Amino acid sequence: MSRAHDRKFLARAFALARRVHPRATSPNPRVGCILVKGDRVVAQGAHLAYGKPHAEPNTLAIAGLRAAGATAYVTMEPCAPFPGKKTPSCAETLAAAGISRVVCAALDPNPKVAGRGLAHLRRAGAKIVRLPEFQAAAEALNRGFYSRMLRGRPWVILKTALSLDGKAAAASGKSRWVTGKEARSAVHRMRADLDAILVGAGTVLADNPRLTSHGAGKNPLRVVLAGRRKLSPRARIFDASAPTLTYRKQSLSAVLHDLGRRGVGTVLVEGGPTLHASFLRAGLVDEARVFIAPKLLSGARDAHTAPKLRTPRLSRLGDDWLIQGFL
Repeated sequence: MSRAHDRKFLARAFALARRVHPRATSPNPRVGCILVKGDRVVAQGAHLAYGKPHAEPNTLAIAGLRAAGATAYVTMEPCAPFPGKKTPSCAETLAAAGISRVVCAALDPNPKVAGRGLAHLRRAGAKIVRLPEFQAAAEALNRGFYSRMLRGRPWVILKTALSLDGKAAAASGKSRWVTGKEARSAVHRMRADLDAILVGAGTVLADNPRLTSHGAGKNPLRVVLAGRRKLSPRARIFDASAPTLTYRKQSLSAVLHDLGRRGVGTVLVEGGPTLHASFLRAGLVDEARVFIAPKLLSGARDAHTAPKLRTPRLSRLGDDWLIQGFL
């Protein structure tokens, strides 16, 4: 097979995996698989939900006897058997089905698997092809899984909403609502995509938030860094709409590693400037998502009545941005 042929079908396997909601398979990765003979797709499938069959057995079940002699295109190395594994080994299942060739993007970062799945297939007589140009796509598809396997902690996303003058809250300390309805809806979808949302006690005491996805999808695990501050058991973050974990007097690194052990792969840090600064100083932020509202909060008692730019315009100046408008 040509390199272009392999790239085409592996790209299609990635497209299959991306259709699966990122939390459907968590804490396992999203994986896509396509079986091909010549230039004809025999069957295709994906890992659809945690605890359900992986992508490879799903695809083999569709293919039946047609799988023998086919090439399997998979977005991640098929898993190998290891003690405590809850599902059958995909490498063994592919080998038993008579797959003659396996093309994959990346090794499984799980140290219990890494390389062993492909080694099993190679010993069974399958030809193995790696396409390293898809490594970045494999990692982007499953940021949380890679982070837990390689670093023992979740992928951390710092999210903040700021006014044009750099304020996260009005002079009263209230941070609701700096941004508009569309931006808040985007945040709700973001929460539904991620495993957990994390705030400090200050946010709970100041805003009494629920920190749910507001109907955009499954609610995330809610994590509160309470420190020495006392939180009311009647705070909305402790309602029954989603589970809540509270940590006291633990380092950020210890909290993240505990979350990683619990299977949490992605965390959205939504606290205020003090918490954000702590994560940044500790070097524990992997990604930032910053919402900018066309308001000027300096001196304003309320975000709703703060001066707001009319017809704001955005221009890029090198690595900087200029936002201008009329009051």
